[in-house]
Parts: sequence; C-alpha cells; structure tokens
Amino acid sequence: MTDPVDFEIPPAAAACAPKALGRGLCPECFGRLFGQLGHGLSNPERARRLTEALGVPPVPETSDCFVCGGIFSRLPTWVDRSVRAADGFEWHRFTCGSRWEPERLAREEALWIEVGTEWGESARSAFNRELGKRIEAASGASGGTERPDVVFLADLPVGRVELTVLPVYFAGRYRKLDRTLPQTRWPCRRCRGRGCSSCNGTGKTYSTSVEEVIAAPFVAATGADGTRFHGMGREDIDARMLGRGRPFVLELLHPHRRTVDLEPVREALSRGAAGRVEVLDLRVAEAPEVVRVKEASPEKSYRVGVAGDVPVAKVNEALELALTQAIAQRTPKRVAHRRSDRVRTRRVVAARVVEANPGRFTLEIRTEAGTYVKEWVEGDDGRTTPSLASLTGAALKVEFLDVLEIHDS
Repeated sequence: MTDPVDFEIPPAAAACAPKALGRGLCPECFGRLFGQLGHGLSNPERARRLTEALGVPPVPETSDCFVCGGIFSRLPTWVDRSVRAADGFEWHRFTCGSRWEPERLAREEALWIEVGTEWGESARSAFNRELGKRIEAASGASGGTERPDVVFLADLPVGRVELTVLPVYFAGRYRKLDRTLPQTRWPCRRCRGRGCSSCNGTGKTYSTSVEEVIAAPFVAATGADGTRFHGMGREDIDARMLGRGRPFVLELLHPHRRTVDLEPVREALSRGAAGRVEVLDLRVAEAPEVVRVKEASPEKSYRVGVAGDVPVAKVNEALELALTQAIAQRTPKRVAHRRSDRVRTRRVVAARVVEANPGRFTLEIRTEAGTYVKEWVEGDDGRTTPSLASLTGAALKVEFLDVLEIHDS
C-alpha cells in the first residue's frame, strides 16, 4: 500500500538522484541521500518514490552496499545482541549508539559531494534511530536520551554490543552515634587496600564505615557491583553526627535490579547498624542530587568539650571577640597529607558556653562550612589564627566533638 505521506521532490533533488544510481547502494542508503525530505517516510520508501518519479527500476536489495556494507540488512541481529547483552538486568529506559569504521563514514561523505545532495542523513544517525525503534519493539522499554537505565553501543567493526548500566541513587540523612566509625571505607595505608599483616588481610584501617553499613542492604537489594558514597561534608571519625543527620546520596554501581522496596531495606539497615548509625528520610534520588550534595556549603552547629585551666568569664570574653573576627586557617597538620596546603578564611557565627566545671567546659558553636573546629579551639601550633586558645591565653584541648546540625535548606 502506498504511504500517504506527501513527498515533494524538489527539482534539484530530481536532478542529483540519477547520479546515485548504479553505485551499488542498498535502498536504505540510496533513500538516506534525501533523508531530510518527506518527513515520516522510511529511507527505503524514499528510495522507492524517487525511482518511481525518475521512471527507473527500484533500487535492488544488496548485502554488499557500497556505503553500509549490508549493516542495515543485519539490524535484527544487532537488536538480538543488544537485548542479550542486557540479560539479567532490570531496565526500563535506554539509549543506543554505534561505532563505525571511519572509512565507511568518509566514503559516505564523499558520495554526498559527488552526488551533490543537500538533504543527506548520516548512516550512523539512521542506524542509531532504527536500532532504537527495534529495541523498543523487542523489549517494551522506552528509548531516548533522558535518564536512561542502560546504554547500548553497537561496535560494528568488532561485531559486538557494549552495555553500560547506569547507577541507581538513594538519598537520606544519617546520624552517626559511634565515635570509632569513619564516614567512608578507609583503605589500609600500608597496603593501600590489597591486604597485609597490619590490617589482618582486610585491606581496611577500620572494620566498617557509615558507607558500608548503609550500602550493605542496598547492594543486596540491587545486586550492585559496588557503591560510591556522597556526603554533604564529613565529620571526624571520633565525632558524632546528631540532630537531623547529615544529607547523603548513595550511588549503586552496575545494579542488576533498579526497583527497590525501601521498607525491607530500612529494616535491614536497622538490624545491621546495631545502634551505631541511624538513617532518616530515605528515598529514591537522581544523579543531579550528587552535585547538589557535594557543592552545598551550609553552616554547621557543634557541641565541643574542651579541657583547659581558664576561668569561664575569660572564655565568654574570648567568644565575644571571636565572633567579630575572621579566622585564617592553614591546612591542619592532621590532614596536610591529603589536602592542599593553603589558608582558608572562615567565621564562627555563634558561640556560647553551655556547661563549665573546673578544668573543662562545653561549648555550642555555629560556624561557616569548612571550618576546622578542633583547630579553631586548640590553635594547631599557630596554623589557625586567632584561635580560642590564643584569645584566652590558655592551652586548650578538645576532648569530644558532636555535630549538632547541618543547616541545609
């Protein structure tokens, strides 16, 4: 049956079409020379209509096309390879592409120039489109470029499909109640994660972490190969994270399952955390949230236990002065091995003594993001100026530190 789509052939197209005849093209590649004409038509249908208009026999099918080499005739094979490549993975959205021999693409461009067409569509573009349409039909999934679950890359010269499985993301807030727990997996410094006598073969400095505690039930639920943990900042290992918790995004790599019932995950988290970590506001997230979490710089509130022989009146006087001055903090000695050595300017925006006893006192303070609180209290051998120690004129030592709140929106 004749396709009802209107197909007006401009005189210039009718003049250059005969130049493409007899060049060993398949109907797909002949029609694609005029792919920008007749919107809604397939390229073989364009070829048919052009030859009818020219009054010449139809372009014959060939498995050895001068341009594509018969690749378009083997589309069903590439669909099958794509679907089999994704076997064992849950996917609902996909996008696809292809890798071609440069010589074939150059041959096509040369043909366009020789024929003089102004309406050509590239073989790669047409192949990707047709492959996507057929994968949709074969799988029931939705093709496109927006938030795909998987990406198919048809490597035509090699004859295989490369599959990329995109991560899945979950977000929430964690409270850390254990002063011996790092935020993320901490590889052994001696063996760099390979396993040695120092770490008893575990490859880790600490047996577990907030990341591993939270990730475990998600890895079990999704069959993921690994994780990345993105926190809105981080607290020291010996600091607790209290209040509403610290926002985080958990990225699960190469997941086999994407649809997760969060209730069993919450229950497994509660059992596995054993009172060391609590997770709040758990939900499904998207990739852009990683950027939002990593780039956020909210103020933070702390409770700080300090040892030092200084009258509380002197502490209060020093705090009043501290609120009026910017702090210059050179990278602390304790993190200088992993952070660039530079001076950062920060501020303490609120501070008060909440408890005082002979030889020690407890502060609650609120600071700008990125403030090294321990160093602000102790001075870090003059690398933080002014420090509370310098303002009181006394040697001070932080005994404990709790993050009370992350003031994000």
